[in-house]
Amino acid sequence: MANRDALRAFQARLASRLQAARSAGVSASWLAVEAGDGKYLFPLGHAGEIFPWTTPQPVPYTAPWFLGVSNLRGELYGVVELASFADGGQPQQVPEAVRAQSRLVALNELLEVNCALLIDRLVGLRGAESFVEAKAAADDAPVWMGHVFTDDSGVQWQEINLQALSQQPQFLSIGA
Repeated sequence: MANRDALRAFQARLASRLQAARSAGVSASWLAVEAGDGKYLFPLGHAGEIFPWTTPQPVPYTAPWFLGVSNLRGELYGVVELASFADGGQPQQVPEAVRAQSRLVALNELLEVNCALLIDRLVGLRGAESFVEAKAAADDAPVWMGHVFTDDSGVQWQEINLQALSQQPQFLSIGA
């Protein structure tokens, strides 16, 4: 119950910060998250609702990064572990107590894919003013990887184009 209240409070703070940013003329462009060793930026227009961790129902004969399906507000969502999908590795075995701190970020319903990405930590909202450098993704990077941004601490953040990701055959083909 405490986790649910904390999530509601976080979402309320996030919504109020977004509203304040809009009224102040500052545009928050991304939702910053951490997954595995990666730091990612989701365009706000592509990201949907944020849910607390819900253990998905496993689906047999699927890719290792596809964790199964979860009932989120009465709808079934496929759950993808972002870290293992992005780096092509195996999902990490994380104790349930640690996993309880994770979140599921649903793709915006306009993308027409009932999918939620498992992330380890929400960092918050970021705008262009949060970064000192931006460079295009590497030539061999997947098409869903956008620019790489560097903040004033020297930390690099990979932009993920969730719309492009949701249309990729390797993302849509969950079969093993």
